[in-house]
Amino acid sequence: MYRFRRKKDDYIRLKRKLFWQTFLMMSAAYAGIWMLYLYVLHGKFATGVIAILQFLTGWDYVMCLGVYRDVFRNNFQLFIFAGAAGLFFVIFRVFLNWFTQYFSEIDRGVDCLIGRGEQEIRMSGEMEPMERKLNQVRQTLEQQFLEIRGAEEKKDELVMYLAHDIRTPLTSVIGYLSLLQEMPDLTEEQRQTFIRITLEKAQRLEVLVNEFFDITRFRREEAGYAKEKIDLFYMFLQLKEEAYPLLARKNMSITLDVAEDCTVRGNPDRLARVFHNLLKNAVAYGDRDSEIVISAAEEENDIIITFSNYGPEISQAEQERLFDKFYRMDGARGTDSGGAGLGLAIAKELVGMHGGTIGVTSSGGYTTFRIALPAGE
Repeated sequence: MYRFRRKKDDYIRLKRKLFWQTFLMMSAAYAGIWMLYLYVLHGKFATGVIAILQFLTGWDYVMCLGVYRDVFRNNFQLFIFAGAAGLFFVIFRVFLNWFTQYFSEIDRGVDCLIGRGEQEIRMSGEMEPMERKLNQVRQTLEQQFLEIRGAEEKKDELVMYLAHDIRTPLTSVIGYLSLLQEMPDLTEEQRQTFIRITLEKAQRLEVLVNEFFDITRFRREEAGYAKEKIDLFYMFLQLKEEAYPLLARKNMSITLDVAEDCTVRGNPDRLARVFHNLLKNAVAYGDRDSEIVISAAEEENDIIITFSNYGPEISQAEQERLFDKFYRMDGARGTDSGGAGLGLAIAKELVGMHGGTIGVTSSGGYTTFRIALPAGE
């Protein structure tokens, strides 16, 4: 049975201080009124008033005493009330100054948040809970600012990379189409060559645009895809057969180390995209005449899938950025091959949607991409 728990009072110190301040001021007010009453009661007030009247008017004692009786003694309660009210006003004003200093502290803290001050907000001891919360807000705002600035930088990178990756094939397409239009006397062989090159560049443009589209589409459709039991052995066998033309360019081969009963639960189309992207990456950066080893095995509650091959060693710094959007290893961006640097980012996105992780290790020229997926049912 759920039992209600009272929330801890963070401002108990503030309440205690305000209580004792109020108590002391009320005590001071009552003491002041009592002293005023005693002062009047013992006749010192009357003596003082008569002396002042004599000094200001030059009247004799009897006349000044009569004025005192008519004006002050007959209105004794009124003057006592006025004196008490004045004393209360002064004490209340002092109390307000004490109390509003806490609002001033909060105001300075908010100004610090607005001005994005780098120093921590400091407040009095009894306002420590508010100080802690304002500093948490400051840290959150600072983190959000860094994320926004990072997003802006990535947006700028997107524009830059998009312009870079699309400009080269687009320039070639426009150039060869212009030649076809401006040179009607081309031989049939030259015409076919120009058409072939133009088609290749246009197809590369299509690949780049599709990658930009996919990285957004997969994220938006994260919650709306179906999972099913996938036979990894036959999926990799099909991937090996379909990759033959890709492998033939560099005389590479694929070796499968996957049990025939190895299965995983997921979306077959999206996991196939992950494995295809990893295979393309292995072919693009692997050594010629080398072997790509694909393995899959169950470890505890996960299915561990690896893609391994020999090729240029990936430094630790590059390993940390390899799955970033638009990142391509040194020298790759200057070539006219490969995608927009989104293949591994897409793979990471899709693996994450399946509740898994992906990473890379590279040592001695041997690189391994490791995927861990929940085994499921």
